[in-house]
Amino acid sequence: MKFVDEYRDKELAHKLARELAEVTTKPWSLMEVCGGQTHAIVKFGIDKLLPECVNLIHGPGCPVCVTPLELIDKALEIAARPEVIFCSFGDMLRVPGSENDLFTIKSRGGDVRIVYSPLDAVRLAAKNPDRQVVFFGVGFETTAPATAMAVWQAAQQKLENFTLLVSHVLVPPAIEALMSEKENRIHAFLAAGHVCTVVGYDEYFPLAEKYRVPIVVTGFEPVDILHGVLMCVKQLEEGRAEVENQYSRVVRREGSVPARDLISKVFRVVPRKWRGVGEIPASGLGLSEEFSQFDAEQRFGVADKVVEEPEDCLSGLVLQGRIKPHECPAFGNKCTPEHPLGATMVSSEGACAAYYRYRGVEIDG
Repeated sequence: MKFVDEYRDKELAHKLARELAEVTTKPWSLMEVCGGQTHAIVKFGIDKLLPECVNLIHGPGCPVCVTPLELIDKALEIAARPEVIFCSFGDMLRVPGSENDLFTIKSRGGDVRIVYSPLDAVRLAAKNPDRQVVFFGVGFETTAPATAMAVWQAAQQKLENFTLLVSHVLVPPAIEALMSEKENRIHAFLAAGHVCTVVGYDEYFPLAEKYRVPIVVTGFEPVDILHGVLMCVKQLEEGRAEVENQYSRVVRREGSVPARDLISKVFRVVPRKWRGVGEIPASGLGLSEEFSQFDAEQRFGVADKVVEEPEDCLSGLVLQGRIKPHECPAFGNKCTPEHPLGATMVSSEGACAAYYRYRGVEIDG
């Protein structure tokens, strides 16, 4: 691993921006899929270095943000039960449900605990055989191996008091859903480097060919992102639509084979609702038949719960790249990190949170 300063080098960043300006002759719109990339773009002002005709669209790249409202409400219902220890990563605790959030449940006496690994929840289950321990599994393919390992270990230990509320989602089907829309205006994609570290990028080749869209696997630092944008624009200007790997220092085409094997053993591909977007076929992971006894939705009888999304939050349009966060009428007034209407304002990778944190004063002014 090289020093991070190398990928935040100001002179190199401006050199890439100048090269980008030299090769760009037409308007192009590129979507970054990862919320971490969105935060880097806004924090470091990467979008301001680009030629005016190169537009970056923020996509549904935050798994916390796309977790559907009904799944949040299922989590709240389960977490409120006195026999339950509900475990989650910290960024889920302030995501609003229909009426409250996990912090509220905790303040009312619910045993809600922040963990740093799904395996922490397995250890809690082993130490508390008289309690039901539930882990809220949220994330793209990046975090799925750790969740799968937790389920596998629970099975090996024959833990009957551990279950998983699963909301893992898959990136390629989301890209296909976006490209299939009639109002689609995306010319190229910056694919998330951490996702491809786990699963590789073979699945992107059919998408690039079918929709004639360049897809460049990209890292998360300013130089990475600018280089990824340049690679995309060069393809567009040359009439190419290929899959390229900018993040070659980390990502291999095949990804991590052991991680992929574990995911395929514990999970199966299922349809999944995305908050603000709707149901996307084959875009999620659910527990396979072999591990179905660890399904929290079934154990606690909430599988059939359906909740409609609120109309006053436009996070769905933000997640689809149709508007920028500050174009939402509620941004910064009705919707703030302290009083969020949607997950995009509270997640550490949410686009609305990024704009509020790094551009709020500028936009208001």
